Formats: sequence, C-alpha cells, structure tokens
Amino acid sequence: MLDIDKIRSEFPILKRVVNGKPLVYFDNAATSQTPQVVIDAIVDYYANYNANIHRGVHTLSQEATDKYEEARLKIRKHFNAKKSHEIIFTSGTTHSINIIATGFTSLLNKDDEIIVSALEHHSNIVPWQMLCDRTGAILKVIPMNEEGELVLSEYDNLLSNKTKLVFVNHISNALGTINPIEEIIEKAHAVGAAILIDGAQACPHIKPDVQKLNVDFYVASAHKIYGPTGVGMLYGKEEWLNKLPPYQGGGEMIKEVTFEKTTYADLPHKFEAGTPNICGGIAFGVALDYANAIGFDTIEKREMELLKYGTEKLLEIEGLKIYGTSKNKTAVISFNIDKIHPYDIGTIVDKLGVAVRTGHHCAQPIMDFYKIPGTVRASFSFYNTKEEIDVLVSAVKKAKMMLN
Repeated sequence: MLDIDKIRSEFPILKRVVNGKPLVYFDNAATSQTPQVVIDAIVDYYANYNANIHRGVHTLSQEATDKYEEARLKIRKHFNAKKSHEIIFTSGTTHSINIIATGFTSLLNKDDEIIVSALEHHSNIVPWQMLCDRTGAILKVIPMNEEGELVLSEYDNLLSNKTKLVFVNHISNALGTINPIEEIIEKAHAVGAAILIDGAQACPHIKPDVQKLNVDFYVASAHKIYGPTGVGMLYGKEEWLNKLPPYQGGGEMIKEVTFEKTTYADLPHKFEAGTPNICGGIAFGVALDYANAIGFDTIEKREMELLKYGTEKLLEIEGLKIYGTSKNKTAVISFNIDKIHPYDIGTIVDKLGVAVRTGHHCAQPIMDFYKIPGTVRASFSFYNTKEEIDVLVSAVKKAKMMLN
C-alpha cells in the first residue's frame, strides 16, 4: 500500500496554492511533477561537478561522464535493452522520432508505404508526412472507432509487401487508450516492416520491455516519468541504428575529421552530436530509480483506482460525455459537457485551483473524428487522490452552472 501522504510530501509543487486554492494537478499527461530527489540531483550536478563529458581528462569531466553513462545504463536496464549503446539520449520523444524519420530518407523509395494510426500525437504524424514529401512514399492510416480503439482488421488490410515502416503510440495521450502493440508489432514484422512505438504516454504507467516486445524503435521523454524537461531517449535495435545515417553533424559524433573526409563515431555517439543535456540525462536516471522504488505494479494499481473513481464521479454530471471508452485504457479522462467549449470549462476550474488540459491535445485528427473542437482532459498520477477528484467534480459542476 502507498503511504500517499509521504509520497505527496516528496513533490514540493503539490504544496502550492493557486488562485487561493490548494493546487489540484490533473495535467500529468502533459508533464508529470518532479520529486525532490530528482531536483536534488539537478542541484548536485551544477553545484559539484558541472563539466563537459567524454572529452576531458580532469576530475570534474570524468565524474560527469561517469554519472551520465551510469544514467544510460539505468535506462537500458529499465527498458531491458540488450546493449547500452542501443540507448540514445535525445531532447525528448519528438527529437527521437525525427532522428528515425530523417534517417529513413535514404532507405525509402517512391511508392513504398508507411503506416501510422489515427490515435497519434502530432509528433508521430508530421515527421512521417515530411518523410513522404522527401521520398515519395505513401502514408496510410489505421482507423479508429467510437470507443477510441484502433480497428485492427483494417490494419490487416493496409499491410503488404510495400509496407516498410509502422508507427503507433503505446498509449493515446488524448484518450488514454492502451493499444495492442504486441499484435501490431508482430504483424508489421510478418511483412518485413520496421516499427517504432511512441512510448511517451505509456512510460509513466507501465514498464515496457523492448526485447520482449521485439520492437525496432521505442521512444520516450523524461518529463513524463517524473524527470526534467528537455531530455528523452531513443531505443533502437543495434542493426537498425547502424543502418541509419547520423541525424546531425558536429562534435562528439565523429571518429576522424579531415577536410577531405569525416568518419563517424560508433553507437551511441553517432547520434549524439554536440554537448548534451548532461544534467537532464543524469536526472532522468534518478527519476527512473524513484519510480522503480515505488514499483510500476503499485503505480498502475493506484492509477486504475483513480480512473475508476473519477469516471464514476464525472459521469454523474448531467450532459457530460467521455471520449475514449476502451476497456483497456490508462488514467486519462477526456470529456465535454453539452455544447460548452472545453476552454471555458478549463478556465473556470483553474480559478478554483484545478489544473486540467483543454484543446485538441496535439491530436487534432482524433477531435476531427468526433467532430468536436477539443476536450477537457484530466490525467491522473499515482500521487493524486480521490479527494482531489472530488474537488475537480465540484469545480466542473460550478463551471457548468456558470456557463449554461
């Protein structure tokens, strides 16, 4: 059992007062909050061993390098990658996806086909559209149904020997749907296609095993997993990462440079040009330590309790409709009330101390499917409480009364 009071005491921001009310933070799908132990790791880096890595023989540089590479090892173990050099540090999920989308420019031919799903965040749509523009490849889309689930029978129809790449999120940021990625990966491989899974929304809730999944690429951001912004990771199978060209040129990613020819460094450095977010990488590792100490089974159980309670309480509000009703979903509730614009609801509940997200959540095709401008999204983390959900429900009821 979680000692929820102790857990909440470890997140300083949860003590804040917003607009005269205790903060209720339900925007975890956008970014999770950061525990003190991660904040302390950031301060410790800048206070005690701030230095550039891999290049210096002096003590600070060696200490920073050791800590940074220890973090890479923590990430490898967390995701169960086979080798540490299959973990590439990036600035986040979007950066990770763009590395792969750019790299495949030289590997695709005109009329090759790539597949995305209707549930994707814009960062897992736009880079592939740009790739199609560069190569002449054709983008196809796995459709969704009213429950917010992918129609896998249509996925079967889209797959062919022309399919070279498939891109699907593990969990939908807008609806909370958990996609059956094991089946999606297996079917992609059956036609010889590579597959990338966007794990940004999954990693706060579950612990992916990339070897068990047999996925070619898996991407995530630290700030969704109780870490800092501006850092993330790209996992890629070694054989695929060796096939792809570097994403950027500069320092660190080279083996030898002359004006006649440059040779590139081995993995992972081939994809890590320039000075990285050293502090962020180290803090990413500390955040994973923190989450693993609590345990992802414990986190998932807690969040499912909050999802069930929140769903029941919100549905008691007359005229409220939830979008994304898959039986297999995580702690995200996207909803609207009658014809009230979600932005108006979000603005009022903020005045009552409740932080929710409103809009299309960078998933505009989903909103177009439902023919709505957006939703109010309440997304829970294990440090939230049922009492906070009661505050949300009360705030939404007040907003409805004011706006009707």
